[in-house]
Amino acid sequence: MQVTETLSEGLKRSYTVVLPAADIESRRSARFTDLGKTVRLPGFRPGKVPLPVLRQRYGSAVTAEVVEQSISEATRQVLSERGLRAAVQPKVDLINIDPATDLEFKVDVELLPEITLPDFSAIELTRLKAEATPEAVDKALADIASRNREWVELMPDELGERGAAAGEGVVVDYVGRVDGAEFPGGRATDVRVEVGGPGFIPGFTEQLEGIRPGDTRTLSVTFPDGYGVADLAGKPAQFEVTAKSLGRPMVPAVDDEFARKLGFDTLDEMRDVVRNRIQREYDQLSRFRLKRQLLDRLSEMVAFASPETMVSGEFDQIWARLEVDRKQGQLDPEDQAKDEETLRSEYRAIAERRVRLGLLLAEIGRSNAISVGSDELARAMRAEAARYPGQEAQVMEYFRNNQAAAEGLRGPIFEDKVVDFVLELAKVTEQVVSPEDLAKDPESPLPSREGVAGGGGSEDAP
Repeated sequence: MQVTETLSEGLKRSYTVVLPAADIESRRSARFTDLGKTVRLPGFRPGKVPLPVLRQRYGSAVTAEVVEQSISEATRQVLSERGLRAAVQPKVDLINIDPATDLEFKVDVELLPEITLPDFSAIELTRLKAEATPEAVDKALADIASRNREWVELMPDELGERGAAAGEGVVVDYVGRVDGAEFPGGRATDVRVEVGGPGFIPGFTEQLEGIRPGDTRTLSVTFPDGYGVADLAGKPAQFEVTAKSLGRPMVPAVDDEFARKLGFDTLDEMRDVVRNRIQREYDQLSRFRLKRQLLDRLSEMVAFASPETMVSGEFDQIWARLEVDRKQGQLDPEDQAKDEETLRSEYRAIAERRVRLGLLLAEIGRSNAISVGSDELARAMRAEAARYPGQEAQVMEYFRNNQAAAEGLRGPIFEDKVVDFVLELAKVTEQVVSPEDLAKDPESPLPSREGVAGGGGSEDAP
């Protein structure tokens, strides 16, 4: 094999590789010999098909197979002998494939950068912690009671001359029209609407105040610009609404009887469960804040060139999601006033950061033999399946039959293990804060779509 380096620029390398025709023909002959032992053709005994017949019938297929295998093996050898690690799959272009002459091809490859790991013991972090206070538990219990409220219909003698008041419920039938024509999904019956409450087009529920059973009103509203149905977004509409009955919400008392209705033995047991749930949420948020601090610090401590192909691929994914949000009218508020050039520049910076951190975490894992075991991956698959009650078996079967999907669960596990490894070595102090301070979004010079490319990479990264 003859190898000539034609480009060495930054992380980019190019090589021209020539494989002798004699080597290719030797491989072809060996493949035909193996094929002749197993192939069955009419008129010939098994294993007795003449070589000329095999070459005539399978020559093209065998040549393509041998060429592909030879190129793949030669490419790996080129990288291995030079101690190079490819960032992405090398690009191969055939120069000469004539079976009568040497096989010549070009290899373009972008390499992983050399990464010097920082001193993790020099990293200083603050872990914010919040406690689930009795007041927070009381508020959560009150919210649960509110969600379990019962609507009690108001009788005519209770109403007197008045109509529905804010906070009361109205059971209505309605028909919606735009430009005088009824639109799909604009008709409903027996819908309970909270007067002045959320969940409907702005201005809809407020106009029901004072309505009485049997009354019919025409409500004029305007669909929001970001409404999910594009044909209706931003358009004025009229809804003909007929009230059928009125009611008021009855919020149950938070006591032992209420707890038993929800499956607990006592209110104290329910309080403990709610307190633990709140604390888990606080702890998860605390870890998120600490992890973000760590990634910010690591990003400041390392500097190396990232493979352009990886950065471009990451940017393309981020930009595709942004375009979807833009079309659906869900673009982040801070992005709406920015021009295209500014947005591209900012999200390019995010892509570069994500790739750099992903490569760094992958190198930390590789250097310290951090890996994700099959048992850990199996637990992640079961946890994912548990999110789909009644379909657990189908989800597990999906993962078993789709290796890429299963491997997609490996990245976040690996990332968390690397983060835990670094946190063990870093100097971490704790600071008790209020839940409100814990929930505040930390200031960042970058827009919200941060993170690590590929979920933190994989210990199998090249």
